[in-house]
Parts: sequence; structure tokens; C-alpha cells
Amino acid sequence: MAGPRVLFIVGPTASGKTAASLELASQARIEIVNADSRQVYWGMSVGTGKPAPAEIASVPHHLIDVAAPDERYNLARFLAEARAAIADVASRGVTSVVVGGTGQYVWGLVEGWHAPAVPPNPQLRAELAEEARLHGSEALHERLRAVDPRSAETIDPRNVRRVVRALEVWHETGAPFSRQRRKSPPGFEPVLLGIAPERAALRQRAAEHRGAVLKGGWPVEVRELLSAGYGPELPSFSSVGYREVAAYVQGSATLGETAERIKSATHRLIRRQATWFKATDERIAWNADAGSLAERALATLRA
Repeated sequence: MAGPRVLFIVGPTASGKTAASLELASQARIEIVNADSRQVYWGMSVGTGKPAPAEIASVPHHLIDVAAPDERYNLARFLAEARAAIADVASRGVTSVVVGGTGQYVWGLVEGWHAPAVPPNPQLRAELAEEARLHGSEALHERLRAVDPRSAETIDPRNVRRVVRALEVWHETGAPFSRQRRKSPPGFEPVLLGIAPERAALRQRAAEHRGAVLKGGWPVEVRELLSAGYGPELPSFSSVGYREVAAYVQGSATLGETAERIKSATHRLIRRQATWFKATDERIAWNADAGSLAERALATLRA
């Protein structure tokens, strides 16, 4: 495949992707391209697990803090900006390392997607999500199959967000999502490395991290967002925990209730990410932890 080699570090939340990328950066000349759909927003650092300011300063990062909390940041914009960043990094003879757990972003780059320029319809999305909640994700997937069987064949029924998007595009344009989403060669050689900790250990680690930031700076961050006029109705607040913490700081939930709701939301996120990054996907070289991934990534760069 023509073009520069680009490394991807993928996996679920709290698996150690950031740690692996920073360890690699300490031993090799790389630049990091963020592929987390929530770390693009400035003012939302604690709850999204953004690298610390000192870590960001230690190695060039791209696509972090590039959007205001009330901006709509979508797949089409990400693909354009990420491709531009990768090309810029390559022009300087440096390797890009794409880091993130947002499946659409990762596979959009790897598979050369060209996303339909269809703006979101929040009301329709809410209605479809409620339909999935009431009748199950399989029922919503069957609805997609009826209007766009090609998309239904490639979209996991458990990936409700992706099913909703395909139905949204069909509803807004009258044409199947599969017909509008074109693909072309990505222009680089992708090398995918994943971190796959044992599921129970991953959930425990995620719960401990979110519990710590909930008792630390997360409520302060959310108060500052609310004071600046950014509210829970914004798409950026769909990041795990932000609406729950907003309810807590506004006095409509206790700390214990908030912690339990965030724990449940985190487990759902981990399950959702597993539909994008499957253990059986032979394109991904899986590793047990951040350290082993960093070692493999370094060996790949030196090969």
C-alpha cells in the first residue's frame, strides 16, 4: 500500500492507550493524532481522560482541544482534519500514531471512508434511540435491513449509534447510507495495535479512575462549563459522565447515585467499543497491556 506507515493504538476506555503512546514517544520520533471523539472539545479534559498538559507538551498532539463544547464535531470533519494532520506529519519525515477508542474515527481513516455530509437530526436520533431502548437493538437493526440491507450486513446490531446514523442518512436523503458512503485507498499503510485487558480488570480500572476524578476535579470542570453557558443538552455532554455530573452539581443527584450511573454508562461504553474493535479482527495485533503494546510498536517502527 502506497504512502507512509501510520500506527494506530486502539482499544476500550481505560485500557492504557495514552500510556502506551507516551511510552512510545519517549523512545521514538512520533506525533500523536487523537481519535477520541470527546477529547476534541476544550474545557472537557478531566472526564474525557485527556493527557495531562505536561504530557501533551512532551510530544506533539493533533486534534485535541480543537472544538468548543457547543460545536458539532462529526465524522466528516474528523476525517478531513486527521488526514491533513497525517500528511503534515509525514511531510516532516515523522510517523503519526493515531490514538483513540472511537471506532468510526479509526475505521474511517483505515478504510478510507468519505462520510456523507448529512447534518444530524437530534429529534430523529432521540426517537430512534428510544425505539431501541423499548424494543431492543435487534428490532432497530431489522428496520435498517428493510431500507438498506447492505449497511445492515456490515453494521453490528448492538452498535445502536451506528444503526441510528445509517437510518438518519436514509431518512434525511431518501438514499441508502451504503450508497452514499464511498471508500478509497487511505493513502498510507495502517498498522493497528490494540490493548485488550481482561474484561473484569478493565471494568475495575475504569471504575476506579472515574471514581477518583468524580471526587477530584470533575465536578469543578462541569461547574465551569455550566457557568460558561454550556449545558447538558449539548452533544459534547453525551461523553460518559458529563450529564450525570451536571445533575450532581445542580443538586438533583447524590454523589453515590452519580457514581453508580457513571459506572453503568462506562460498562455500556466498553461493550459498545467491543463492537468496533473485535478480538477476532485479524487486522489488529492485540496486546495484554500498554507496556507490551509499546514494545511491539517500537519494534514495528524499527523494522
